[in-house]
Amino acid sequence: MQLINIGFGNTVMANRIIAVINTGSSPARKLKELAKDAGRLVDVTEGRRTRSLLIMDSNHVILSSIQPDTISQRLATLQLSPHLTRALTGQETE
Repeated sequence: MQLINIGFGNTVMANRIIAVINTGSSPARKLKELAKDAGRLVDVTEGRRTRSLLIMDSNHVILSSIQPDTISQRLATLQLSPHLTRALTGQETE
């Protein structure tokens, strides 16, 4: 289980994230409203400006104040970490 920080000490399971999208588009705003109406919206912005929407495999939508690029970089780092660990420790790949 790998957790990713999405701001202010809040974490989600990385393998449950389907998409990280920018909030600027009309479809993103519509998705936010639909999730709110269905009770599937989770706001972890701590009152700050919403900068990204995380779409989860459970159909929940999470609002974050972290930029989508930053979250994507954190996800990429998590995916690379086993390979980096093997390279740094001298273990052979399987």
